[in-house]
Amino acid sequence: MKKIFILAFTVFAVIISGCQTGEGGNPDTVLTNFFNALSKKDIPTAKKYATQDSDGMLSMMEMGMKMSGNMQNDHTDKMFEMLQNAELGTPVIKGDEATIKVTDKKSGESTNFLLKKESGDWKVAFDMTTLSEMGRQKMEEHGMDLNNMNRDSLNAAMPDLKEKMDSIKKLMDSAMKNK
Repeated sequence: MKKIFILAFTVFAVIISGCQTGEGGNPDTVLTNFFNALSKKDIPTAKKYATQDSDGMLSMMEMGMKMSGNMQNDHTDKMFEMLQNAELGTPVIKGDEATIKVTDKKSGESTNFLLKKESGDWKVAFDMTTLSEMGRQKMEEHGMDLNNMNRDSLNAAMPDLKEKMDSIKKLMDSAMKNK
């Protein structure tokens, strides 16, 4: 009986330790691996660390990189440079969600990244809803009142907004044609 108990305890301990030490068991590790994959422009690997809802956004990024080919894409390159200069804060875990403050070491600008548990593993929320909320928070931090903004005030705040929106529209149109 004692041998069965010891065997059962050992099997249980191995199973539990395997669950705790996997890549998805620690929000810091998951976000670091996600950023490393993005900084290498390795979208398939980044998808492994992202929520299922993030697949569409990451697929659009991948398509945009493929469409630009070898041409330099300033916005993409700036984002990847920022990822390489990122400093992660301590995760704040509340149930099945974690928030990690990420600071760009060069600019000092910080953003909170959201991670969610899926099938017991932490995953980065990189979907449109989450990214829109992150953008809204950043605009509020910079004193932009979204409730009272009209097109003219948006254009004044972000002069290249129309160009960026046109670029996104072209990308979306292209994605829909390729489906």
